[in-house]
Amino acid sequence: MRLSTEHDRPFREQALLFGPALIITLLGFLFAYQFVDPAPPKQIRIATGQQEGAYYLFGQQYKKLLQREGIELQLINTAGSIENIRLLEQGKADIAFVQGGVSEPSQQKALYSLGSLFYEPIWLFHRQDLAVKQLFDLAQRRIAVGPEGSGTRALSSQLLSDNAVNESNTSLLSLGGRAAADALLAGEIDAAFFVASPQSPVVRALLDSRQIQLMDFSRAEAYTRIHRYLSRVLLPEGVVNLHRNQPPQESVLLAATANLVVHSKLHPALVDLLLQAATEVHGNGGWFEQAGQFPTPDYLVFPLAKEARRFYKYGPPLLQRYLPFWAATLVDRLKVMLLPLVALMLPLFKIMPPLYRWRMRSRIYPWYREVLAIDRQLYQSAPDIEHCLTDLSEIEREVSRISVPLSFAEELYDLRLHLSMVRERLEKRRDKA
Repeated sequence: MRLSTEHDRPFREQALLFGPALIITLLGFLFAYQFVDPAPPKQIRIATGQQEGAYYLFGQQYKKLLQREGIELQLINTAGSIENIRLLEQGKADIAFVQGGVSEPSQQKALYSLGSLFYEPIWLFHRQDLAVKQLFDLAQRRIAVGPEGSGTRALSSQLLSDNAVNESNTSLLSLGGRAAADALLAGEIDAAFFVASPQSPVVRALLDSRQIQLMDFSRAEAYTRIHRYLSRVLLPEGVVNLHRNQPPQESVLLAATANLVVHSKLHPALVDLLLQAATEVHGNGGWFEQAGQFPTPDYLVFPLAKEARRFYKYGPPLLQRYLPFWAATLVDRLKVMLLPLVALMLPLFKIMPPLYRWRMRSRIYPWYREVLAIDRQLYQSAPDIEHCLTDLSEIEREVSRISVPLSFAEELYDLRLHLSMVRERLEKRRDKA
């Protein structure tokens, strides 16, 4: 029982000494925690497009990738890019696919681009029996230009206007996606515009149809000089179906780029996660893109987000390369806690060990004052030896109750050795008397 008490006393001593220091450090952490950024949300929304379009298909791939990191991505079906921008501005979506050339960046100060993802060719399909060499050949025809709120409508209307084709001389119909394709195949309309990835099921179906002809943009260079957001791309012969040689000839197309656009309030940690997903989805290239060409900070609709600029320059954050997303973001958020750790713990580590040694030695060294006082009496002409021995015995009893850690046992035993030496000298002096 006595042994337990002796072991407990140093522990209590350490607790009394180091406890206040730990409390001060904890208070410092609690204060610093007030400046820690909030955790990223577990659920975010992305405005895609119509279900039969490429935006929706890519949105589903993003959803699977983000789900692996514990983020639920809610897909919002829309008419297209114009509606997507409106949803971002209204706070009803956090992310959106936006087609190049549909908005002036200066008018949307709260929106930022994370980069362009892939080329979106402008597909102009028309009936096989119509001779359409240039866009002005579509005058007086029935043309599906895309639904209201879609990027297809905005872009096709601009190109038709460049060729003096408008509602005053042509029937421009608000059809898009599957509805426009079905109307074209049924002969209800003469031509239809689509702005979509070649992975779009609607585009694939029309490219594979013998009833429909794809128009070649022979003046693509002129369009790209007039509209800088457009690029010239080449559709190779037979790329759809080599056996059937579809398409039967090489075609020149115009293409915008699809942008990944976010609201400025989106959590910064999600930007890196989204760009990693974009790299996985779009990085392998396609019919018009080289491997590694996308995502890219070029061909932007809106200003590039600063987090995206850092991503393109340095790659994913170091922590996200080796840790799960939740762990990486937690460590990144708590890095502000290093300030109190350095400001408090480092000085404490320097101060507390000497203070602890002083506390332990303060149990031993004060007794030397008493021992020296007794020792000096030996040099007096007539010391009271018995009184000195009695005082020494009292000191020895008090010293026997001292409990110190093993690291200070040597100093305690030195005190006891000195007590024995003084007792021996006192007893010799008494015997001589």
